[in-house]
Amino acid sequence: MRKIVTVILLLGAALAQAAEPVTVKIQTMLAKPAILCGRFDQSKQLTGIKKPLASNGRFCVVTGKGILWRTLQPFPNTLRLTRDEIVNYQGDRVAMRLDARQEPTVRMINSVLFSLLAGDLGQLGNLFEVDGKAGDNSWSVALTAKQPALAKAIGAISLEGGAYVKTIHINEASGDHTVIVFSAIQTGDAAMLPEEVALF
Repeated sequence: MRKIVTVILLLGAALAQAAEPVTVKIQTMLAKPAILCGRFDQSKQLTGIKKPLASNGRFCVVTGKGILWRTLQPFPNTLRLTRDEIVNYQGDRVAMRLDARQEPTVRMINSVLFSLLAGDLGQLGNLFEVDGKAGDNSWSVALTAKQPALAKAIGAISLEGGAYVKTIHINEASGDHTVIVFSAIQTGDAAMLPEEVALF
């Protein structure tokens, strides 16, 4: 079973798909732990609004189980993504559940995320143009959606990192722009908090 890097580690998969030596080099630079957790700081600039929307929290990516995205500030909120659904928690209560088997958009987004995170190279090669460059200890990659529907939903993504993805930039077709910075990376069973384990 392939291991996960992150929304992150959006890259591990796409890189090996391309035959160019630079993407192969980046692939070898990436760590691929079975459990990866850390802090995220997100800034979203909406078209027509001067001040960006800021949030922060924790994320966990777990091989074979899914992704947790726990916003802590400004308001607590938890998203759990698995292959079959997206669940939004407000505290202990399920506020929303989207079934990927019934919602085509959810299926598409989840398919892309899990392809990127789990190393589904065939899927990624069909969906994204990949352009990358690498130094001794750092790399950057641009992913451009080929399909109009995907480009409308996700737009263009660029990533920077080393052993782990450090920064993700998402440029949406609407003009909105999101920057996510990852830090305090931990791996292994001890990386997850008890409440995060319970959500899986």
